[in-house]
Amino acid sequence: MNIPTRQASKELLARYISSDALRHHCQMVAAAMEAYAGELGQDIELWYATGLLHDLDWEQYPDEHPNKAVKELFGEYPAEMKQAILAHAPGRTGVQAVSLLDKYLFACDELSGLMHAASLLRPNGFADMEVKSVKKKLKDKSFAANVSREDIALGFELIGKTPDEHIGFLIGVFKRELK
Repeated sequence: MNIPTRQASKELLARYISSDALRHHCQMVAAAMEAYAGELGQDIELWYATGLLHDLDWEQYPDEHPNKAVKELFGEYPAEMKQAILAHAPGRTGVQAVSLLDKYLFACDELSGLMHAASLLRPNGFADMEVKSVKKKLKDKSFAANVSREDIALGFELIGKTPDEHIGFLIGVFKRELK
């Protein structure tokens, strides 16, 4: 299995993504995936790389995302990584989330975006964020309107966690990792 090193993943991110916001999103998803891998006894490096690189082609090839990256940029990377990246965008790829890696990437992606938006409105970011405040933002369709509430709901279902469990876990991760 040819899992990219953290350094190689970071170099790819720097080469293909110039947007600080998108880079930050990828780092958030990588932190979430790494933490869940540890909790679930999965391959931490595989999960981290999958999270970090899941949107690699979004900025340069938005109409071909994520197919472009999987077909042309991830050559010898593990099949399960490619599968998960395809499965995080089933509407574009037709690939459904099947494995734990697939399901957790799907569950962490949109929710991380919404949580980041919520953190920007708080004076202390994630430091004192509570689950109930994220759930309130989730119900407000006008807040971070481009974030799919349907995908977030499906993510809870895919990983078998309640909103309180998943949001609470991610708040803990982001408090530690995004200082």
